[in-house]
Amino acid sequence: MATVELRFSALPEHVRTARLVAAAVARRAGVDEAVLDEVRLAVGEACSRAVGLHQNGAITAPIHVVLTEEEKQFSIEVGDEAPHAPREGPVGDVVEDPDIEAEEDEMGLAVISGLVDDVEVTAGQSGGRIRMTWPTTPPAVASA
Repeated sequence: MATVELRFSALPEHVRTARLVAAAVARRAGVDEAVLDEVRLAVGEACSRAVGLHQNGAITAPIHVVLTEEEKQFSIEVGDEAPHAPREGPVGDVVEDPDIEAEEDEMGLAVISGLVDDVEVTAGQSGGRIRMTWPTTPPAVASA
């Protein structure tokens, strides 16, 4: 099992690099060429979402991306360290239009779900993870 780990500052300009790395590693892992655009788009969406969460929460920790090649599948996990709490603030707290933030979050997750068949989203007080998995094709064996 080969693994590539990528950490980057929560800045939008680093999302492009994450997409390029994901596509290169996916190609090497045996993900079908026809699916590589979906890999790029899904990773871009997941990383953009994580960057937005970090920027909105003034979190300085890096975004964490893990790309894993297994026997018959390739997975990418994008992690953030933003606390994912209920959208309502405690009594007396002012929540800056949580409906807009929730709407953007749901839209991003809907885009990812539309691009990837196997998606797992987990979230809690210590952060969230989006794990996306694609099947791989074993390399053709050259005949002698």
